[in-house]
Amino acid sequence: MSQIKDEAIEALSIKHRVDLQNADFSIVSQADILGALTQVTDTLTIFLAAIAGISLIVGGIGIMNMMLTTVTERTREIGLRKAIGAKKSDISSQFLVEAIVLTFLGGVIGIMLGWVLSIIISSLAGITTTISLFTVFLAFGVSAIIGIIFGYYPARKAASLNPIEALRYE
Repeated sequence: MSQIKDEAIEALSIKHRVDLQNADFSIVSQADILGALTQVTDTLTIFLAAIAGISLIVGGIGIMNMMLTTVTERTREIGLRKAIGAKKSDISSQFLVEAIVLTFLGGVIGIMLGWVLSIIISSLAGITTTISLFTVFLAFGVSAIIGIIFGYYPARKAASLNPIEALRYE
């Protein structure tokens, strides 16, 4: 391929009556175009992954704040449950499951919005978009992991409440 490219450059330099250092043309092969396109695609992928990561962290912090508010609002309920015999693991599990359910529902909504957006892009741009089953399961898995990570602290805080102080809380 490089031999053909060199021959083309030589032929064009003769036709344009220029030496090779001052050539007023360039030859770009499909491999060069593919390399540039791959580089742009890789950069875009990294950029979108960074945005997605930041969005997941911000969403996780929102879940954690919501769960901490829930713990504060339900302090008396937690105190009552602990007073009648609920173990720390029971309280912790309850709040952790609630956080996972919230993030799971967020995952469902995100998948539905992605599916609708995929249909819109397909119809407007005339390209075929697909959402694989692996991607759907990955989204559910990531949303569950976010729920576990960001729901752990509120669940632990709820489980560590003193039942006597929790019952006095107003």
